[in-house]
Amino acid sequence: MMATRQPKPLFLGIDTGGTYTDAVLWSEEGGPKGKVLAKAKSLTTRHDLAVGISGAVDAVLEKSRTDPAAIKLVSMSTTLATNALVEGQGGRVALVMIGFSEADLARDGLKTALGTDPVVFCPGGHDVHGNAAKLDLSGLEAALPELGRSVSGFAVCAYFATRNPAHELAARDLIREKTGLPVTASHELSAKLGGPRRALTTLLNARLISMIDRLVAATEGFLAKRGIAAPLMVVRGDGALVSAAFARQRPIETILSGPAASLVGARHMTGLDDAMVSDIGGTTTDVAVLDGGRPRLDPEGATVGGFRTMVEAVAMRTFGLGGDSEVALEDGALDPKILLGPRRLVPLALAGMAHGEAVTAELERQLRAPNPGRMDGRFAVRTGVPDRLAAGLTAPEAKLYEAIGAAPLALDRLLSSNAQNATLNRLVTRGLVHICGFTPSDAAHVLGKQSNWDAATARLGAELFARRRDGRGQAIAATPEEISQRVLVTLTRWSAEYILETAFAEDGLDGAATVAHALVQRAVDGHPGIARFTVALDRPVIGLGASAPLHYAGLPLVGNGCIVPEDTDVANALGAVVGQVRVSAEARVSQPKEGLFRLASGQTVRDFTDEAKAIEAAEADVRAIAAGRAKDAGTDSAEIDVATEFKVSTIEGQRMFIEAHVVAVASGRPRIAV
Repeated sequence: MMATRQPKPLFLGIDTGGTYTDAVLWSEEGGPKGKVLAKAKSLTTRHDLAVGISGAVDAVLEKSRTDPAAIKLVSMSTTLATNALVEGQGGRVALVMIGFSEADLARDGLKTALGTDPVVFCPGGHDVHGNAAKLDLSGLEAALPELGRSVSGFAVCAYFATRNPAHELAARDLIREKTGLPVTASHELSAKLGGPRRALTTLLNARLISMIDRLVAATEGFLAKRGIAAPLMVVRGDGALVSAAFARQRPIETILSGPAASLVGARHMTGLDDAMVSDIGGTTTDVAVLDGGRPRLDPEGATVGGFRTMVEAVAMRTFGLGGDSEVALEDGALDPKILLGPRRLVPLALAGMAHGEAVTAELERQLRAPNPGRMDGRFAVRTGVPDRLAAGLTAPEAKLYEAIGAAPLALDRLLSSNAQNATLNRLVTRGLVHICGFTPSDAAHVLGKQSNWDAATARLGAELFARRRDGRGQAIAATPEEISQRVLVTLTRWSAEYILETAFAEDGLDGAATVAHALVQRAVDGHPGIARFTVALDRPVIGLGASAPLHYAGLPLVGNGCIVPEDTDVANALGAVVGQVRVSAEARVSQPKEGLFRLASGQTVRDFTDEAKAIEAAEADVRAIAAGRAKDAGTDSAEIDVATEFKVSTIEGQRMFIEAHVVAVASGRPRIAV
């Protein structure tokens, strides 16, 4: 009797971007690169993420005529966390600082990141060897009834918690008992020293929890309804996969998740080991370097939205430039330049498609006015998040929020003063309101280079923008087509500059200053002259993103091809399913006094009188912790590598032990449904 050949398992990749949710169905059959069986896009629905996810996934299931039960693994990447940090959004969080003073808030951008969110200082913390100062949590306990009603979560950071987390654990347990709200403790996220930066990372993590929680819950709910009983994985910022439960606790690790997935996807699609990868989305352009087949990681920790975190992630430079970037005009110039981003707007073409007459009637009214208005072509609309996320608004914020509804409202009707404009910007920052306006996506619709939304609304917006005045009082463009062409040329030009800026920065130069230099500008322009300059990269550029074929076709980088792969529009979703689980654990052995070796690993601190035994215990600990984390992160087949680095000195010919740093890395393919 002939054995029936088991079909290869199917993998579903999902990428939830700022504008679109992508889905791809992939099989390991069809050679080393496998095979994309179907791909689809659907608009990301921020108020209910399940709507966008179901739109994309249902489309790939229909196109491929696949039985949902055949899907054995679901993996997703997301730019939600990255975009939230770039746009300054997230929940209201209370920061608890143990053993720190108010002066510490001034370091590493912590005060800026905190904004108007509350902070509580408590005595306590530890020294470099893990010895405790006296802990007093009475101030925190007194503040908890009020905080429990006004914040969405807590971030706890104690002095030298990486050497002894006892005080963070005590604060965490107290907060959970009294409020039931999510708590992030700094030692769970990083083993690195540097309290204020660790506090910053913890604060951002706590802010993102409700957002990632909504994403995971929406995805899990949708999968259950469709009968897809497969493990759900999430891409981390270093390109590795982790289980959804793991990502829910540590959402900060998903910053740069989308870009990291795109790098994994770029290498998979092109087979190139060395390349510059530029991924243009709706909100951001992400530029990174592939070296020897792996993304370069940022040794200092990922920087997003101007904040340097302790998250190990791809060395990615994220620029606020995308298809949905705000188009603005340089102030006060005779011949004003077009400015793009960093804020994302809802494109007018998209608002017109969704709301029709409510948008077009207002644009036509503004066009009938004899002179252009400062707020022409701008609307405000609620994002649709749950009402409880609007807690803690000031009276002016609450009043303005009340006036804004589910349909876009023209800003010239909504706002009556500059103070109200600032209030509106705070609502946007909180993620409660979107601004609609003219974007490069609208420009592409006007020129017939994009056709997925309403081109007529885009044209009205372009007409209004073209009426804006230069320094001489003249209209900046004669036709909607002319201004649209200028916007797209500007976007392509800025893209080239950002790729070069990243390359110069990787070479150790000041990237932005070097690109701005007259000689580099002449080279990019191909400027004719007696002295001619060219600038080129040592590797090709891979252009990713749905609009990459449009914006990267004429990329002005002399001497380099720009490869735009066939499935470039779903590179992130593809990268999400072809990656590996990779987690690490670390421990430190220090010598507080001669002959005493103190091991700090996980949540425990132990003392030994023998160096070799302390190191042996450290290696056993990190191996066990890494194995446990790998299982939690979603793999049953992890390979574990352990490396130990010693710091020693030699005094009068005698070796003196200072410290040992032990790291275990576990990696393997994710488990799939049986």
